[in-house]
Amino acid sequence: MKKFTWFDAAALVVWLLPVAYLFFIYPTLPAKVPLHFGPGGKPDAFGEPKDLFGFQYLLLGVSLGVYLLIKYLPQIDPKQKAKYSADTFQKMSLGMVLFLSAINLAVLFATANGSFNIDKLLYPLMGLFFAFLGNLMNSIKPNYFAGIRTPWTLESEDTWRATHRLAAKLWFWGGVLITIITLLIKGQAASTFFLCGTIMLALIPMVYSFIYFKKHQLKAE
Repeated sequence: MKKFTWFDAAALVVWLLPVAYLFFIYPTLPAKVPLHFGPGGKPDAFGEPKDLFGFQYLLLGVSLGVYLLIKYLPQIDPKQKAKYSADTFQKMSLGMVLFLSAINLAVLFATANGSFNIDKLLYPLMGLFFAFLGNLMNSIKPNYFAGIRTPWTLESEDTWRATHRLAAKLWFWGGVLITIITLLIKGQAASTFFLCGTIMLALIPMVYSFIYFKKHQLKAE
């Protein structure tokens, strides 16, 4: 793997966008700004504008750590299975940085615009991220780090492939649906729909992998 690729260059630009935006809006910020948002997207903690930089440094560190971890996962896989999905891991790492930066920008926008409810952007962004992951599902080969890793998918490559074919469609269209619906509804209804949708996206592939494995195990016997 090249030491520095165009993926890395793109990730670097996206990674720095929130800090650039903070410097841009900093002169216009009031003396007291929201530092934390509670349930319903309402601010529940306040501080001075300079306090936002500490928050930014923390998020930058998390984003960088996640990017490097995902990018280099294929190299630390003890059985070297993840190397067959190296390109997918690279795309996933860039997607994670893009998602985290988008969340960061949404928080800063809500901070600069006190009347804005951050939930209006948070749930749709999560939906788009699910759709992005769904688009990658079919490209993920069996490994111990990413994908639908159940005892049954790790035991059988056929079960892995079948489960990820289902998950690819489910997560993509489910993510699109979450994005659209949470843009149309507000408040507790949006939170409830998002939570239920996320649980379904997680549970359906897991249950399917068990059923598929058992069904084809019986046929093999």
